[in-house]
This record gives sequence, structure tokens and C-alpha cells, in this order.
Amino acid sequence: MVGMVTEQTRFTLRYSAGSDPGRRRSINEDSVYASGRLLVVADGIGGQPHGEVASATAVSVLASLDSELRTLDLTSLDLPPLLADGVRRIGDRLAEVAEQTPATQGMGTTLTTLLFDGTRFAAAHVGDSRGYVLRAGELQRITRDHTLVQALVEDGRITAEDAVDHPRRSLLMKALLSTGSAEPDVWEFTPEPDDRYLLCSDGLTAGATEPAIRDVLAEGTPEEVVPRLIDLANEGGGPDNITIVVADVIPA
Repeated sequence: MVGMVTEQTRFTLRYSAGSDPGRRRSINEDSVYASGRLLVVADGIGGQPHGEVASATAVSVLASLDSELRTLDLTSLDLPPLLADGVRRIGDRLAEVAEQTPATQGMGTTLTTLLFDGTRFAAAHVGDSRGYVLRAGELQRITRDHTLVQALVEDGRITAEDAVDHPRRSLLMKALLSTGSAEPDVWEFTPEPDDRYLLCSDGLTAGATEPAIRDVLAEGTPEEVVPRLIDLANEGGGPDNITIVVADVIPA
């Protein structure tokens, strides 16, 4: 999925997205969506029924929101509540699908998404997919993992180094579920020219270190970088599905 946005705004996005099942999974439970307004990565929860349905539902709801926004001047709107409402719709839709199809009861997904109006981003995040920004050569994480291991790190009970290989590193504390969704982290921020944003499922960070990700992210266009990052994660064992969006902020 590749695109170029040309609206006459202060900034525009050049973006690319891709997804791969990895080397150890037969089903890809991730879903992805990218446009000039909205970037989304959702990772269906492993061990729960029909994670691929949950992630696809989340993306479908936000794709519909993106369609609704096409005729609006986003610069006149309050972006965080707009995005938070989209996440609420996901929870409602997951519950509806589970009611209609009982086999999907209990399904869930992570979500990391950015909404862009040409000058500002709103972000919403729940789970352990991640958002990063590469700015002036430095890779900075802009999301917080909603995992037991992250909570242990913040409580000082284990180190960040211990967390990398912790046996319970994938245990989620918050997610979007058909049985009731957790509140996402929602915030707004202003990008800088030449920022490069990365949204990814945990299949990337499970297969590659952040320094290695930074090195790949620093060279090439989004269209070139996405497959290189997928290859990097697969070279690291490809332990999970790998889904990536890379977007550059370009002065209009």
C-alpha cells in the first residue's frame, strides 16, 4: 500500500505500509490502513478466538471514519475527541460482531493510530503495538506498552533489559475486546518537518532491536524502508506477524 498526498496544507505525508505473517505463524492476525489523514496498525490478540477478525474490524471502523472526514476541514476540529470516538466505535462494533457470530466472542486487538490534519497529529493507542518518531537521527518511542512487563519496569521490579526476554512480555493489561474495551491513551502533538513516523505491531520489535530498526529507518523512502524492516524482523526469527506503516512529514 503506497500513496502520496498533495493537499495544499502546511505539511503533507508520504507513506507506505506492509504486512507479513512472519516465519512462525500460519495466519496473519494483523491489519493495517494508511491514508493522508489516518495511519492504523492493529494486532489481533493471539490465544483469543479470531484475532484476525478483531483487527480487521478495528481497521474497517477507522477506514469508515476516514471516509467521513474527507469532506471536512480537520484544522477546525478538535482531533483527540474525534479519534477517541472512532476507538469507541471499534469497541461497539466488536461487541456487535461477537453477538452475531458467537464463535468470535472474546476476540480482541491492539490499536495504534495517528490522525493528521496537515499541522497536528492526534494519537490513540491501546496494547503493545508501538509508535515511534525518527527525528534528527534519533529514534523515540511515542507510545507506552500496556503490558505486565512494562508495568514491572515502571515499578522498578525488573530492568528494561530484563523485559526484552521476559517470558510474560506479551501479556497485555489493556486491549480492545468484544467483551468490553479498555480506554485508550489519546493525545495530540505537533510534528516537525522531516519527521519520520513508524507504527508497528510487536512482530517487528520481537524480531529486531531498536538500534537496528533505527538504522534501517534512517535510509531510503517509506516505500523502500517498509520491506527492509519486514526482512529485518524475519532475519531475527520472524516470531510473530509483522505489520508496519512508515510516514514522512514533508513541508507542502
